[in-house]
Amino acid sequence: MKKKYSATPQDKRDWINFTKKIGKVSNKDLDSEDLSVNINKIQKLDLHGFSLEKSNKIVKRFITESSKNGYRKLIIVTGKGLRSKAYNDPYRSEKMSVLRHSVPEYIRNDENLSSKVTKISQAETEDGGDGAIYVFLRDKKKL
Repeated sequence: MKKKYSATPQDKRDWINFTKKIGKVSNKDLDSEDLSVNINKIQKLDLHGFSLEKSNKIVKRFITESSKNGYRKLIIVTGKGLRSKAYNDPYRSEKMSVLRHSVPEYIRNDENLSSKVTKISQAETEDGGDGAIYVFLRDKKKL
């Protein structure tokens, strides 16, 4: 038959001191339910075929909704701009009319959007490479 362990008086004092120091312990079951199921999912938006004005409206709505729904990483496919009609127009800048360059600038310059974004970077090759960007969003709890 096994002998039961009985705590020594020192063990009891140590336990009482430990429990006084740990502070508030949250219920792990409730915490896991509270976590957004969208944190590790990636939202994707493809802007091929849209004008600059229409793209900006779509991007604004996309980032706002994604932030509200708890997404943290977005992929925005702008395309490389190889077929842009701006190359034939000498009165328009090639770089400012191509979505590839203007979408990140639009996000950075829009105060509402930039407050939701932590980082904008070039997408990896498997996600679109030069024709796509990653947009990383702030934790919606910290907004």
